[in-house]
Amino acid sequence: MRLRLLQSLRLATLLILAAASSLAAQGPALYTRWINYTPANGFPEGEVYCVTVDGNRVWAGTANGLALIENGRVKRVFTTADGLAGDAVMSVAVDKQTGDVWVGTFGGLSRYSGGRFKNYTNLSSGVANDLVYGVAVQGRYVWVATAAGVNRFDTYTGAWSIWNETNAPFNEPWCYAVSLSKKKVYVGVWGGGVLVYDLAGHYWKPYRDPDGSMETVLYRNQGLIHNIVSGIAYNHETHMFWASTYFGLSGFDGRNWHNYLTKDSGLASDFINAVQTHGNEVWACTQKGLSEFDYKTKIWVTYRPANWRALDAAKAVKDGRGEIIVTRPDGNKSKLETPTSPAHNYILNLAFQGKDIWVATAQGLSHGIIQSQQKGKINESSTNGR
Repeated sequence: MRLRLLQSLRLATLLILAAASSLAAQGPALYTRWINYTPANGFPEGEVYCVTVDGNRVWAGTANGLALIENGRVKRVFTTADGLAGDAVMSVAVDKQTGDVWVGTFGGLSRYSGGRFKNYTNLSSGVANDLVYGVAVQGRYVWVATAAGVNRFDTYTGAWSIWNETNAPFNEPWCYAVSLSKKKVYVGVWGGGVLVYDLAGHYWKPYRDPDGSMETVLYRNQGLIHNIVSGIAYNHETHMFWASTYFGLSGFDGRNWHNYLTKDSGLASDFINAVQTHGNEVWACTQKGLSEFDYKTKIWVTYRPANWRALDAAKAVKDGRGEIIVTRPDGNKSKLETPTSPAHNYILNLAFQGKDIWVATAQGLSHGIIQSQQKGKINESSTNGR
């Protein structure tokens, strides 16, 4: 019996290598092994809003505190009892020079340094609002996206700057995300599009949907796809910025817009919670899975649990299996089954760790690994573009 099991495992290994190798020859490498972090292995229960990688350390912001994972294990979970400003952690940024960890929470901004937290709230500092959605470090400055505008904190002098509808072109001051380049600051605004701050010229430039807030896209690439921007990411290699919205994905190369919808691409859903970039890859965190778009080859890949519809409809018991949908430029689709999958199809964010990815989901944190010599089973079938 044991011999038969070993033979089956060897056969499964051959199947997964053959299928993955076949698709890899035509597109990006595939993540076919997933390790999930849930309360079963010491991870906080509930949604994971963000994840940040710092070498061997992985920081995950959850609905119930800040989790630290080192070398694949949950080392510690920080909550308000440990001095954190709020238990709902929406963003994390690490200062590469000092090692300080900046944490955006729904109770204010926290700075973790020397094993202790220092908190910044609306009543105790110059932060605009205690609902902190995004945080990013730029040398001596910390940029903070809040529900009442954008802050810049000077860590050398302790001075705070704030931009909102009174001194910048904000239609709506509710800021969801911030991303940085060497020359500019990119802010995703809920209902206000994208605002870009020029560091040398000290001015803001708005980018908004030419149709206003209409849910109907009249012209595909005429501008930002929608004003409700949930996430923003600047790509240092392609020099493009990408904006995620609840109505599609937009990228801007400095001259032209590039918009994507489910109806004309391999995007899993137009409802996108966040966007991240990595080389030629653009990753959209949607309510129906994690979608990767290779901007060079124009190939889409979506990852999600195989029973993702049941998870949404009735919270069915997970069986662990996953599915990968590969969509080629001609519209042809291939579907693969994998023995493991992300913890949930509702994806909120992700981060890169070398070739690995860490994915924040509605029910845990998932570690995706490119499976070159792993055990498992893949069944490939073509959907012929349907």
